[in-house]
Amino acid sequence: MARVTFYGATEGVTGSNYLIETDCKTILLECGLIQGSHEEEEANDAPFPFDINKIDAVVLSHAHLDHSGRLPKLVADGYSGPIYMTLPTYELLEVMHKDAAFLEQRDTEWENKWRRRAGKNDIEPLFTLDDVEAELNLCEGINYSERYEVTEGIDARFCDAGHILGSAIVEIFINEGGTEKKLVFSGDLGNSCAALLRDPETIEEADVLLLESTYGDRDHRPMDETLEELENIIAEASKNGGNILIPSFAVGRTQEIIFRLGELYQAGKLNHQAVYLDSPMAIAATEIYHRYQNVFNLEHTAALSQSKSGTLHSFLPVLRYTRTTEESMSLNRIKAGAIIIAGSGMCTGGRIRHHFKRNLWHKNAHVLIVGFQARGTPGRALVDGSKTFRMGSETIAVKAQIHTLGGFSAHASQSQLLEWVAGFNKKPKIYLIHGEPEAKQTLQVKLSERGWQANIPSYGMAIDI
Repeated sequence: MARVTFYGATEGVTGSNYLIETDCKTILLECGLIQGSHEEEEANDAPFPFDINKIDAVVLSHAHLDHSGRLPKLVADGYSGPIYMTLPTYELLEVMHKDAAFLEQRDTEWENKWRRRAGKNDIEPLFTLDDVEAELNLCEGINYSERYEVTEGIDARFCDAGHILGSAIVEIFINEGGTEKKLVFSGDLGNSCAALLRDPETIEEADVLLLESTYGDRDHRPMDETLEELENIIAEASKNGGNILIPSFAVGRTQEIIFRLGELYQAGKLNHQAVYLDSPMAIAATEIYHRYQNVFNLEHTAALSQSKSGTLHSFLPVLRYTRTTEESMSLNRIKAGAIIIAGSGMCTGGRIRHHFKRNLWHKNAHVLIVGFQARGTPGRALVDGSKTFRMGSETIAVKAQIHTLGGFSAHASQSQLLEWVAGFNKKPKIYLIHGEPEAKQTLQVKLSERGWQANIPSYGMAIDI
């Protein structure tokens, strides 16, 4: 009998990792990084809790690092089989994993300088650029809705999840002894109010459902209220002369924000002279979005088509790309009137931290939090009202105005999750993953009130399919 073992995203929202086994074949569903505090992220260095040599194939729902980020390590540790994903995911993976390898190498070099001074042994990076290149050579892009053979007795199909470009709900079909069983992994389901992408596809049949629960305990603020707040913040910053800083995930959230700023520009409501996208990875991801407008929703495709070239850049003509370090540093001279979008989304690294150093202590500056902030991250501390921000050995006073715009989330809200689950014709066995404990427990109760039994698995737990 086939079974699935939970090796990630059981205690929180990151580290997605599930092993699916039949009597003769094994596939790995997701291979994500654990993200959060430094102590939590140290777990990424641990050996995989399964025999890599027994894995016949890997299936990936989308490119975000909490779902894909340990694939290069998997390859470095000996995996050499196929890795299946959608075509846009493959293009995003190349950008994101090469960037992650660069950061791994840089951070390891810094850490080793400190370790040598302390008389400690050097450490190795989690993976290298060579490992990423080897990983990409194993990747195969698959079209949405196309059922394909993953390995003997196991087929898969990707359905549009509407979360980021290329994101998928994964259907796994397992054939044993003349009987077919179906496991559905929701991946990260998109917010139906978000810009550009289509709503998550409805799935009608499953024996087992692995359901994300990131926002299982709450609904997002209505989009019209969120857009009104964004407009008001921009007007206030324009009036008092402050800069606006937006820490944003390079894939998904950045493109959403650019589109929404473009709407304000087209309506004559954006008074700032320039919007700076200060992230090489986000720039590359935005250019990939331009190439896959065939998966955008019809309403926003029509809006973009009214601009000069039908792209996000032409929809927001005041958008400026800052690719190099020198161009990024030049933004330090701007004292007011700029909107700066930079990574990382949870403020754990990247160029946004350097912009914080220059702006966070100004009372007329504004910080817009537009995405989920995991526990233990600097972004979560800002949301929770921290009065200081740590950058290495330096402490920065937080006097800027901090705004949380939850309506921009790329994840389905509680109501949207419940609505999506209601699309199944028969009730599958449900297992809640990718959520903090409170979110999973609240969603479990809400599902129970509607007659759906949901289980909360623990790390290492195995279930029959």
